[in-house]
Amino acid sequence: MKKTTRDEWRVMVTVKLRRPADLGLTGLDEIAEFIAPPTPTITVAVLPRRLGSLGFGALSMSDSLISRDIEGDYRRRCEEIAAELRHRPQVEDVTVTCTETHTCSHCGLSWEVLTAEEAADASTNVDEHSVEGEPVCCDKAIVEFRAERGIPALAETGGAA
Repeated sequence: MKKTTRDEWRVMVTVKLRRPADLGLTGLDEIAEFIAPPTPTITVAVLPRRLGSLGFGALSMSDSLISRDIEGDYRRRCEEIAAELRHRPQVEDVTVTCTETHTCSHCGLSWEVLTAEEAADASTNVDEHSVEGEPVCCDKAIVEFRAERGIPALAETGGAA
């Protein structure tokens, strides 16, 4: 069925700028003024260091050699970063996020399912038993989906690509 992988972990930080130093602009007090909207904010992505980065310049190894739970370790590393950032006075909001990719465990194609409209439309469904949420990538996924839900099996002559 659907296989979900999570990668590109990051911490999204919204900083409320109260003074020039919040932007790293220091030592300008005597020659410059900080003019900004009443509540200026900026959102930046903070990326965790790779699990396989050994911190010695270019020396690194594959994340899979370091961890048996890569996804969990990145999530925990981001939560640690987020906890540290939440205590900063200029930080307004912190969110841990990642990119989710859904693929079919049978064929490896991108996971897509029928909408209610597509299931009701004979030109876009596999047969008269197609329902909303049914995968569209391969016959194996459809067979598994239907077996789990007690929906009649695919006809021998028809089927998905």
